[in-house]
Amino acid sequence: MGTTQLESVPEPKYWHLKTVLSEALDQDFAVGEVLPNERELAARFGVARATLRQALEQLELEGRLQRRRGVGTTVAPPRVGVAVGSTGHSWPGESADGWEAVDAVEAVAPAAVRALLAAGPGFAADQPVHTVRRTRVTQGQAVAAELLYVPAGSVPGLSAIDAPTGPARARAVLRELQRLTLDGQDRSVELGSARADDAKELDRLPGAPVLLVTTRYFTAEGTAAVSVATYRADTCRLTFGDSGVEITAPARAAS
Repeated sequence: MGTTQLESVPEPKYWHLKTVLSEALDQDFAVGEVLPNERELAARFGVARATLRQALEQLELEGRLQRRRGVGTTVAPPRVGVAVGSTGHSWPGESADGWEAVDAVEAVAPAAVRALLAAGPGFAADQPVHTVRRTRVTQGQAVAAELLYVPAGSVPGLSAIDAPTGPARARAVLRELQRLTLDGQDRSVELGSARADDAKELDRLPGAPVLLVTTRYFTAEGTAAVSVATYRADTCRLTFGDSGVEITAPARAAS
């Protein structure tokens, strides 16, 4: 069989540089150390700055580097293990799930979320839904931000005057949601880019690579809630099992 056109394409320069840089990170730099600026790195490895940027972006995507506001590009620590289960039988907020309620507002859900909620009890696409924002922190670092969308039909007992705003309101929405009988849930995982608000909360730059975990929660009447959780792609490593979303912090190196 002849050689295909794709097989004859040489390895891009930035990809080769990425391999060289990865070896340099292992040998010459410590976790948390700030890399030299682009001009110095380009001169050190004899490449154009555009090629260097491509290699650095790839290493960031792979979790080897972090870009931090006011600091620069640093060597990333080992990724935090995140187990994403295909099944699960608990509502958000149950059994100390590791998330902290931040706020809750009423707003019209994004189109993609409205499509997922369409099969829910009494859901109307033009009606605002309760939008609960939660964060997850491991070893003092925010590793994930979540938006949980809960239609009014899922929490009919929620009082409009009890805890109208803030974390208390978010917890009230979660408590009412937990009164329902959960029939099941499903999840999807994809690579995305950090939106401005999530980037600020996760100490990332807007557009930085993130992992998006979308979860639908079902009752006998249909979809009762939808969660969209944004995980730092440079810090989190996904594993798959049946234990739900769980974060296990890596062991600390001896000082």
